[in-house]
Amino acid sequence: MKLLRKRDIPEEKYTNAFLGYGSEDSHFVVELTYNYGVDKYDIGAGFGHFGVAVDDVAKTVELIRAKGGKVTREPGPVKGGKTVIAFVEDPDGYKFEIIERPGTPEPLCQVMLRVGDLDRAISFYEKACGMELLRKRDNPEYKYTVAMMGYGPEDKNAVLELTYNYGVTEYGKGNAYAQIAIGTDDVYKTAEVVKLFGGQVVREPGPLPGISTKITSILDPDGWKSVFVDNIDFAKELE
Repeated sequence: MKLLRKRDIPEEKYTNAFLGYGSEDSHFVVELTYNYGVDKYDIGAGFGHFGVAVDDVAKTVELIRAKGGKVTREPGPVKGGKTVIAFVEDPDGYKFEIIERPGTPEPLCQVMLRVGDLDRAISFYEKACGMELLRKRDNPEYKYTVAMMGYGPEDKNAVLELTYNYGVTEYGKGNAYAQIAIGTDDVYKTAEVVKLFGGQVVREPGPLPGISTKITSILDPDGWKSVFVDNIDFAKELE
């Protein structure tokens, strides 16, 4: 990845760094946040992983290992499928799934979150967030079901992977993973739609202190947070 930008907000006592495989106006990126004086977090059991698509999983894993990275699953086919994957961990313990998908325009391709009721979660992200159910796959042998949600085809866009493990209805979320950010033309209308379809608005629409970009923050039925960001304000922020 490349460091795309970094900003310090001393009045709020945090620093952000944005990293990815292309500019923020056209690619999904990772936002790393350092809160002054905090050096350890609990990732919890609910957050799954980030996904990174590459041309060759085996070569990528060897490169990560050579640079001191931690490999937690060697390259091989995914359980119940054929796609070659591997898993690695960053220094803070976040898991990254390395996925063999040659030629993708969006290497940072997924965020996986565990949910307690898959149909409920799918319905929320469709109706409240405007996402599309791209595919759903049940793996009874390994006792889990996944649903891929997004705003475009999985091979060209970042997607949200929702995972339901048979019989598990709740997860500890810890205090490390924060949110997904989604662009919107109107944060005020978005907040109303989220309320209409059973979501909880935890930050009413309005500008961010120190930045002036309008946002609204919401929780899905499982308690996962998303932040909707005004598209025009965000474009100005990038300038």
